[in-house]
Amino acid sequence: MAQAFSADGALARTEADFRPRAGQTEMALAVARTIEVGGVLVAEAGTGVGKTFSYLVPALLSGERVLLSTATKALQDQLFARDLPRLAQALGVPVRMALLKGRGSYLCLHRLEQARQEGMAHDGSVAAELARMELWAQATRTGDLAELPGLDERSAVLPLVTSTRENCLGSACSRFRQCHVNQARREALAADVVVVNHHLFFADQAVRESGMAELLPTVRVVVFDEAHQLNETGVLFLGTQLGTGQLLDFARDLLAAGMQRARGMADWQGLCAKLERAARDLRLLASHAAPGARLAWTDGVPEGLAAHAWHAALDQVQQACGLCLQSLDVVQDMAPDFLRLRERGAALGAAVQHFAGPCAEGAVRWADAGLQLRLVEAPLDIAEAMRARLPAPLAPAEPEGAPSGWQDATGRAWIFTSATLGSDDRLRWFTEPCGLEDAQVLRVQSPFDYATQAALYVPRGLPSPSDPAHCPLLARWVGDAAERLGGRTLVLTTTLKALRLIGEALQQRFSGAQRIEVLVQGQGAKRRLMERFRAAEGAGRPGCILVASATFWEGFDVPGDALQMVVIDKLPFPPPGDPLVQARSERLKQAGRSPFKDHALPEAAVALKQGAGRLIRHESDRGVLVVGDTRLLTMGYGKRLLAALPPMRRLESEEDFSEVLAALTRTSTTDRSCP
Repeated sequence: MAQAFSADGALARTEADFRPRAGQTEMALAVARTIEVGGVLVAEAGTGVGKTFSYLVPALLSGERVLLSTATKALQDQLFARDLPRLAQALGVPVRMALLKGRGSYLCLHRLEQARQEGMAHDGSVAAELARMELWAQATRTGDLAELPGLDERSAVLPLVTSTRENCLGSACSRFRQCHVNQARREALAADVVVVNHHLFFADQAVRESGMAELLPTVRVVVFDEAHQLNETGVLFLGTQLGTGQLLDFARDLLAAGMQRARGMADWQGLCAKLERAARDLRLLASHAAPGARLAWTDGVPEGLAAHAWHAALDQVQQACGLCLQSLDVVQDMAPDFLRLRERGAALGAAVQHFAGPCAEGAVRWADAGLQLRLVEAPLDIAEAMRARLPAPLAPAEPEGAPSGWQDATGRAWIFTSATLGSDDRLRWFTEPCGLEDAQVLRVQSPFDYATQAALYVPRGLPSPSDPAHCPLLARWVGDAAERLGGRTLVLTTTLKALRLIGEALQQRFSGAQRIEVLVQGQGAKRRLMERFRAAEGAGRPGCILVASATFWEGFDVPGDALQMVVIDKLPFPPPGDPLVQARSERLKQAGRSPFKDHALPEAAVALKQGAGRLIRHESDRGVLVVGDTRLLTMGYGKRLLAALPPMRRLESEEDFSEVLAALTRTSTTDRSCP
C-alpha cells in the first residue's frame, strides 16, 4: 500500500496530478488494515486528502468482493465511469465492476409501451420527449436514464417510463427477460466491485426488494463514502410512508389498465375519480402550511389540523381504496397488471389504516407539506438497524505484535468515510446515531494551507438573524462585495425564506447589469445552475452570484477563480420546530443530557463545516468565507463552532476585508496568498 502511494509508485506513474500526501497514505493504510483484519473504521478525511483513492486502492488490491455506497447517483456515476477504471488500469488489477441503482433510474420497457396510451402523452412536449426516449431505447444497453443527453430530472415523462416497487410486474411482465433492472442485478451479482447509493442500500434493508439482500452476504468489504448522510437517509427508509402522490399514481395506473384491458368490467373512471378526490381532499387539509414544512404529529393528528376533518379524510381515502380493491378482485386474473394493482391497493389501504392508529413506540411521526402531502413514521436514528448488520463484537485495531493473519471472528470490514463526520475526536455526531460508538476512529486533516489560502470574516454591522431587516441588509452587503469581486460568489442560506428574500433582492439590484448574473436555486435544474456558475470565468461571460440552499451546502465543487467568496447567511442550527429534532431532543433530556450541547450545537458545527468546504477545493484556490451572524463572535458557543472550521485567517475589520477583496481581484502570477 505504501508503495502504491509513494513518489515512484503506480499512482505517480499514471496520474498526472498525483503527488504523495501523508494523510492520504495514512488513511489508505488504515483502510487496508481494516480489510485484512475485519471490523469497523470511521475515517474523517478533510478536503483535499484524496479519500476516494484512499479507500479504492486498498479495496482493489485486496482481491475481495467490495460494495461501495455513495450519497448520490452523480457520485455513483463518477466512481463507476471514471475513478474505478482509471485506478484498476493504474494498479494492473483485473476487476469486474457493476453499477446498481434504484428502479427509477432505469427505463422500463413495459411502461414505455404503455406510455403512449396515457392522456399526458398527447401533450406536445411530452410526446416529443417520448419519441426521443423510444429512439434511445433501441440503442441503449443498460437502460440507465443518466446516459440520455439533456434529460431533465424533473421531466414529466419519467414517471411514465420508469417502474416502482409498487407497479413492477416482476416475472409476470412480458418484457421480463429484457428488463434493464434485472440485467443490472445480474451484473452486480457477478461483479467484484459493485457501486450503489445509500438510498438503495436502505431501501433494500427495508423491503428486501432490490437484490442487495442476495448480494450483501457475498461481500466482505463494505465502504460508505459521504457517510455523513447515512443517518438521515436511513431513518426515512426504515420507517413507514404514505404520500398523496402514491394515491394519484395508483389511480392513474388503474384507470389506464382498466380502460385498456377490462373496459366495461367496472366503472374505472368513477372509481379513480373518487380516489383522486379523496387524495386531493387530504392534501388540502394542509394547504395552510408553507411548502416544505414538517407538521409535528405528537397527538392524534398533524399540527394545525382539525381532528374530525383529518379522520374523515383518511376514512374517505380508505373507502376509495376499498372500492378499487373490490373491482380488482373481479379482474385480477385477467392480466398481470391487475394482480399487481390489487397488491398495491391493499398496501395503500394498510398504510392508511396504520396512520389512522397510534405511532409506534420509539418512532416519531410528521407530515411533509409540499406538492403532495406525505405522512411519515420513522425511527429516531439507524443505530439499531446498523448494529444488526455490523460485526459483533466490533473488531479493534490490529493489536501491536499480533501474529500475521490475525482475524476478527466475523471477518467482514465496514469502512465509513466523509470530509465531515463530527466536531470532536470520537466523531460522536456520526457514530452515536449510527450505532458505531466502539468503531476505530481516524481523523486526517486537510493538506490545504488555509491560513494562506483563505480568510474568515463576520460583518459586525449586521442585525441579529431574527431581525426582519437581516436578509435585506445582508443582500445589500453581498451585492456591494460581489460587485467589487466581479461575481464569483456563492450565498448559502439556511431557510427557503432567506433564499427567496436574498435572491430576489440581488436579482433586482443586478437586473440591468451586464457584468454580473444572479442565479437562484429553484429557477432551473440544479445541474444547469452548477454548469452556468462554473462557466462564469469563460471569455465574454458575466460573473455569477449563486444563491442556494439545501443540497448546495455539499457536493458542489468549483475549483479555480469562478468561486472566491462563500457567504453563509446565519449559523445553521437545526430548526427547533422540526418533529424529528424535537423527538431527538426529548430523548436526550430523558437521558439527562443537554439537547443544545449534544445535538443542536454538533449539528450546526457539521453543517457550517460543510458549507465552508465549498470555498477551497484545490491547492491553488484562494477565497474568503463570510458568516453573516455575529453570534459566532459574541456567544460562548461560538468558540466551538469556530474550532470546527478550517484554520482560516480571521479578519477583524471592514478594512481587512476590503484588502482581501482587492488581492483577489488583482491578477498575479507570483503572489496568490490571501493577505
